[in-house]
Amino acid sequence: QVQLVESGGGSVQAGGSLILSCVGSAYGVLTYGWFRQAPGKEREGVAAIAVRDHSTYYSDTVVGRFAISRDNAKNTVHLQMNSLRPEDTATYYCAASRSVLRDLWSNKGLLSGLFESWGQGTQVTVSS
Repeated sequence: QVQLVESGGGSVQAGGSLILSCVGSAYGVLTYGWFRQAPGKEREGVAAIAVRDHSTYYSDTVVGRFAISRDNAKNTVHLQMNSLRPEDTATYYCAASRSVLRDLWSNKGLLSGLFESWGQGTQVTVSS
């Protein structure tokens, strides 16, 4: 498994921005993703990026507001979150998969079960 360490969570008012970072070894990893889970809700995949060509996936709930990027030299994945809303409040998790991006999503969204490695999570709280 790949060790992943997230940082950058915090509290912000609605309309504000935060950037999350995830540092981890890229050995064998083809795709990184960001997931979130709010209390009482299912885990939701919000964004993913392919290591090789940096192609991306976004859920409908964040497209146009969030941006995922990858710095291969620093083994870091970022999630830039803009125009934050109270409903974005959740614990955010970085995840890594040895599968290619096109195999990691369906009409139900990102397939969390195909991500083998997970970070410990970082809390994001958006107040109205």
